[in-house]
Amino acid sequence: MSTSQPTSVVSTSAPPGGAPPGQARGARRLREPHAAGSTRGLIVKIALMALVNAFGAYVVLAAWAEGSFGILWSMVALVVVADYVYFSRRSLPMKYILPGLVFLLVYQIYVVLYTGYVAFTNYGDGHNSTKEDAISALLAQNERRVEGSAGLPLAVIQDGDGNLGFAVVRDGEVLAGTAEQPLEPVDGAVVEGSAITDVPGWTLLPRAEILARQADVTTLRVPVSDDPEAGSVRTQDARTGYSYRPSLEYDAAADTMTDLTTGTVYRPNAEGLFEAEDGSTLGVGWRVAVGLDNFSTAFADDRYAGPFVRILAWTFAFALLSVVTTFLLGLFLAMVFNDPRMRGRKIYRTLMILPYAIPGFLAALLWSGLLNRRFGFINEVLLGGAEIGWLTDPWLAKLSVLGVNLWLGFPYMFLITTGALQAIPHDLLEAAKVDGASRFRTWRSVVMPLLLVATGPLLISSFAFNFNNFTLIYMLTNGGPRFTDASVPLGHTDILISMVYNVSGIDGSAPKNYGLASALSIVIFVIVATVSALAFRQTRKLEEMS
Repeated sequence: MSTSQPTSVVSTSAPPGGAPPGQARGARRLREPHAAGSTRGLIVKIALMALVNAFGAYVVLAAWAEGSFGILWSMVALVVVADYVYFSRRSLPMKYILPGLVFLLVYQIYVVLYTGYVAFTNYGDGHNSTKEDAISALLAQNERRVEGSAGLPLAVIQDGDGNLGFAVVRDGEVLAGTAEQPLEPVDGAVVEGSAITDVPGWTLLPRAEILARQADVTTLRVPVSDDPEAGSVRTQDARTGYSYRPSLEYDAAADTMTDLTTGTVYRPNAEGLFEAEDGSTLGVGWRVAVGLDNFSTAFADDRYAGPFVRILAWTFAFALLSVVTTFLLGLFLAMVFNDPRMRGRKIYRTLMILPYAIPGFLAALLWSGLLNRRFGFINEVLLGGAEIGWLTDPWLAKLSVLGVNLWLGFPYMFLITTGALQAIPHDLLEAAKVDGASRFRTWRSVVMPLLLVATGPLLISSFAFNFNNFTLIYMLTNGGPRFTDASVPLGHTDILISMVYNVSGIDGSAPKNYGLASALSIVIFVIVATVSALAFRQTRKLEEMS
């Protein structure tokens, strides 16, 4: 006879169609935070992409208003691609590289392509925009007072943005406008006698302020309508306005501009100007393609060819000497402080990199003051009141530029050569010593090749940097002293990049010539790219030897 004992049985089998209860609860706990995190991530992504789309819409509208359809469609394409990449599950790698590609496109490729385009145009003073804009400017800038026209009661006004304008009374109606906004009727304006006392939406300028801004008031031109040939209103006493009409007339059918005073007819020429039969031209032109004219100007025009050759030679000398001097000094100091017998090496190394820690433009300005001929610390204190023209004599100015650049650049070379020396295996040096090599032979055959392999690319980049070291030249000498035999504002310490800056006319020292400046930029790019390619080829040979 058998007896049965009651047993407690805990089932561990999974219920039909599911996991065990404990595992199911654990899985739910794991899924819930994951789901919550996914939801928060989706919300953040939507918010960020909304900002991107809003910025894109702003750029599109601004480009539409300016008529820049290239920028408009480029921005549309970028926004569409960004939306697809970040809301698609098939483009995971692109999510990481798209921002870099966008910045590369906008700040590198677009800039290079636009510079290349401008280099083949006459873009500059007198050729800033389209032919339609040039016609409007000519009609606006060449006006004369309409003979026998009656004076219009006038008041000087100002809008909410601070723009000056005129309010005039014509046929019993008050009209107001600015240089950018033609005259339009104003409701509710108050006229007492012949004086305008209130213009809703505008501020009447008091007499004292009008006198303080007399030049702005007398040169202000407020167009009568959107049609440039309709003329404008001007004043000389800020109380009475007179009608002015263009002294030129444009015939759209014949594409000619006629001087109404002399009857001279001007026709468009290949250089983007209206030209008469006697060769005279009107002052405002438009942008046109000029082919290789800018490059021929740089190399053949006497105004630029002579200074260009001298500046090119100095640019090469400056870049090469800067690399060589900073490298040699940095290497010498690295060797000295790499000797384990020297005490306090960490302190000395820290002191060596102090010039590198100071911003370059600030250091250049500091040295400009120190090297001042009459009041500089070097002449006044160190040399006992001497008046040496460190920055005014052509040769001393070049030596000063090289000296200051040596002070600024040797810490960088000191750092990279220190690292390169410490990376050379000690076994190689011991092997050379065992083989009977002298210190000089070890240095020439072992240390130097390995050092150049490690530092070669950095020396090439240093050459490229100094070839375009605009900051040092601009802050220290501003390119001076100037050439005495050149008709353009260029000097003995100018390098090609500062020549480009001066030729462009950005600082107002010369007429703006963006086309020529862009052509010179392309020349600089070709030179630096060629030198860098040759240098990298030599670096590969050193790697093969090592």
